[in-house]
Amino acid sequence: MKILITGGAGFIGSAVVRTALDRGLEVVNFDKLTYAANLDNLKGWSDNPGYTFVKGDICVASDVKEAFEEHQPDAIMHLAAESHVDRSIDGPSDFIETNIVGTYTLLENARAYLDGLTGERKKRFRFHHVSTDEVYGALGKTGYFVEETPYRPNSPYSASKAGSDFLVRAWGETFKLPVVISNCSNNYGPYQFPEKLIPVVVLAALEGRKIPVYGNGKNVRDWLYVDDHADALLLVLEKGRNGETYNIGGNSEKRNIDLVESICALMDKLSPQSSAHADLIEYVTDRPGHDLRYAIDASKIEQELGWRPTTSVDEGLSKTVEWYLQNEWWWDGIRKRGFDDKRLGVPSMAGASVTSPKG
Repeated sequence: MKILITGGAGFIGSAVVRTALDRGLEVVNFDKLTYAANLDNLKGWSDNPGYTFVKGDICVASDVKEAFEEHQPDAIMHLAAESHVDRSIDGPSDFIETNIVGTYTLLENARAYLDGLTGERKKRFRFHHVSTDEVYGALGKTGYFVEETPYRPNSPYSASKAGSDFLVRAWGETFKLPVVISNCSNNYGPYQFPEKLIPVVVLAALEGRKIPVYGNGKNVRDWLYVDDHADALLLVLEKGRNGETYNIGGNSEKRNIDLVESICALMDKLSPQSSAHADLIEYVTDRPGHDLRYAIDASKIEQELGWRPTTSVDEGLSKTVEWYLQNEWWWDGIRKRGFDDKRLGVPSMAGASVTSPKG
């Protein structure tokens, strides 16, 4: 099978690329190489004979059409997205452009490509759209997101992903494009861009800087190790039912402050300093619209496809912290390209301006 993976140089996308190549699948990595994309994520895999990289923009129809025509994939896994909530607060325009317009462009080109296929190739073609649990909004102290939970997105990021989910469903129903959607909980693991919570904490602790925790730190997330997610995504692509949605979770709920303290305890063991790393924790102004709790009921994918996460949050955190400590070359390279660890997500409305999507 040859898979066209959009966003294959990103955090989750590169994990899917690595897993797919390890399983002997052919991969066409279609990526624009925006700030969070990093071909270093595929160092050691990019020379695999089954791997092809194509630099392209999902919002540019000619780029997408050319990739379909030249590489003739059997399926598409759509992971390319603007994904950081804080950035969506500072600049929503890119999220509307990439996540909504880009998804529309892919769907239209996939539809045209499918019309040109025949026989078994047409029967097995699949469009797998990878999304987030944030489209469902926030939970209280109890309950879980299920596939039928109504959408109530609360950030520009989650609203843009909700819009893309609805587009995929509409193309499946109206145009009979064979689609499947997956919505995942918070991913973590090696190669995650250092604007996200876990690498932020690890690098701040390593360098003796203050560790920022939003609000009171009591927001709860379900944590999913990225390699477990990659395994689930490939299973959904292969065996999921057309037109269905599958929620993918880690069965590992933790409050943010508890997660941060666990990382600090690991840092005390792996990179001891004169005082406990937890002393560096600093509570900072919360971001607007910060959802209290996300938690996924992943029983559908378990019952239908036999998938369960295999990495506990404690095991995954240990592997992740060790990886960042052992791979300074990777995150230092990102800093040398200009990433400055600046906090985002607290816009000054007095100075805000209205912009339109590109193009």
